[in-house]
Amino acid sequence: MAVENATRVSFLRNSSSFPVRNESRLERTTPYTNVIMPSLFGIICFLGIVGNLIVIYTIIKKKKLRCKQTVPDIFIFNLSIVDLLFLLGMPFLIHQLLGNGSWYFGAPLCTIITALDTHSQITSTNILTVMTLDRYLATVYPLRSTYVRTPCVATLVISLVWLLSFLTIIPVWMYAGLMPLDDGTVRCALLLPNPETDVYWFTIYQFMLAFAIPLIIICVVYFKMLQHMATTVVPLPQRSLQARTKKVTRMAVAICSAFFICWAPFYILQLAHLGIGTPSVAFFYAYNFAISLGYANSCLNPFLYIALSETFKRQFMVAIHPAKEHFRVNNHNHSTTEASVCLKLAPESTQQTRFLEEFSPRSLPVTVAVH
Repeated sequence: MAVENATRVSFLRNSSSFPVRNESRLERTTPYTNVIMPSLFGIICFLGIVGNLIVIYTIIKKKKLRCKQTVPDIFIFNLSIVDLLFLLGMPFLIHQLLGNGSWYFGAPLCTIITALDTHSQITSTNILTVMTLDRYLATVYPLRSTYVRTPCVATLVISLVWLLSFLTIIPVWMYAGLMPLDDGTVRCALLLPNPETDVYWFTIYQFMLAFAIPLIIICVVYFKMLQHMATTVVPLPQRSLQARTKKVTRMAVAICSAFFICWAPFYILQLAHLGIGTPSVAFFYAYNFAISLGYANSCLNPFLYIALSETFKRQFMVAIHPAKEHFRVNNHNHSTTEASVCLKLAPESTQQTRFLEEFSPRSLPVTVAVH
């Protein structure tokens, strides 16, 4: 009984550990787990790692070009790092699928990868929650929040998010280890002290921290934002700023929506599994599909940035062609060729300057002709 319950929280949600009803039908899943799923996971892993590396490189390159780092930059940079760390566990999952769930990399790596996998889930959810609160301040209190919405404060908040996420996965660090099986193989799993009861509490604990509570907070905050935007009349001089805010908010909503759509099936099936002694083949397929959706979310985010932000596209082009974007000054006639400069608006007050710069989510070197 202890071994069966331990497999419920097997490393990386490996559904090959499920005892499936009607064992004669289990043979049908062999091509699925040994060919189809590893291939799908390999594609997700490759696209996700490349996409997130592009985002990280673009934001780092922007800093090297001495353009202003904004609060959204910091959040998206950290979210890309979390997604990248999460995707780095996929090769181990693929190896498990090809090896029918066996683990060959030793106990220390089992603990590290399991903890990293869980930590990345919780950290990404917390970052999305913080991003939502930032959008609330930018939308409801655009001027007063400029003193709070600074890169220094954002860096401090992100540091606390990483620390809090690390503390919440202490049970994973404590109980992740190798589980021997009757056939002589071992699997990487959470070896809880009292599996008959602890597996239920741990599943609910993870569901509440990584999904339910953040979902409630994000939904409430966005509802308040929509109420404010529907009832507030914006003065004419500020309408262009409101338009910028809406664009950044739209991207944040898309990122949060994609996260919860991709992860909802997994957490629903996790809860359903608590009441299922022996899952069916249909549950086996559904669970694998839910796992692939969860990993696909980390692959999807970079493409959302590209699709929803023209600013990010231009910033990426500047990052990959820096030599063509230098600002060249002619000492004789003080003219320049077409070049890239970091635009700096000059409103009447310093407060307005900070306000305008913050609403450009990724202030980019924009190609202009200066005479």
